Amino acid sequence: MTKAVMHGCNGHMGRVITDLCKADSDIEIVAGVDKFKDVANDYPVFDTIEDVNVDFDVIIDFSNAAAVDGLLDFCEKNNKPVVLCTTGLSDDMIAHVDTASKNVAVLRSANMSLGINTLFDLCKKATQVFADAGFDIEIVEKHHNQKLDAPSGTALALADACNDALDEKYEYCYGRADRREKRPTNEIGISAVRGGNIVGEHEVIFAGLDEVITIKHTAYSKSVFAKGAVEAAKYLAGKPAGLYDMKQVIADK
Repeated sequence: MTKAVMHGCNGHMGRVITDLCKADSDIEIVAGVDKFKDVANDYPVFDTIEDVNVDFDVIIDFSNAAAVDGLLDFCEKNNKPVVLCTTGLSDDMIAHVDTASKNVAVLRSANMSLGINTLFDLCKKATQVFADAGFDIEIVEKHHNQKLDAPSGTALALADACNDALDEKYEYCYGRADRREKRPTNEIGISAVRGGNIVGEHEVIFAGLDEVITIKHTAYSKSVFAKGAVEAAKYLAGKPAGLYDMKQVIADK
């Protein structure tokens, strides 16, 4: 059985993952990390990852971007693999992820769901077909009004998937209010909507002459992300140093 530490255990995703693990005989949450103690847990909860004094195999992180650097330092120092689900990372933090992965197993994904990770491949294939035909690419993402970062990490990853398909020829545009000009052809527009309790919706629009193709993913519950994180933790435990993603988890099924 995989023994996991839930980093950010008392946040919404931490609680969903805790419940999923209770019903999974292959993984157990043996400790949590959270400064907020307003939730009754079946395992000990510590203020910081450095305070954890129980044995474990892997860390699942759904916390805050501000805690990521310290978490990676801990993982490198103690040779502990980590499933890094926190979004909104800066360029420096992403560089730290790459550096840490040379010493310890790190699985990072902008989105943990099976559907979204399939969408990445669909977008690459669609871009290869439609870009040369003059189609414009726009991405619209929608989330609840409590989400801190915009655009979402998933929206950026979808843009990267399209961009990778054409050797990084596109530039990203996050708003056009400050300019008055026709849309450049080498641009991917990314728009963010925040409202209500929308779990997550991502729409990639390929707009051409007289036709529009839309690829869309809608998450109706955060459990789709939690399930992916749990499967990723079971996959990553015991793996050698390296940077992993959900494609490898899915391929291992």
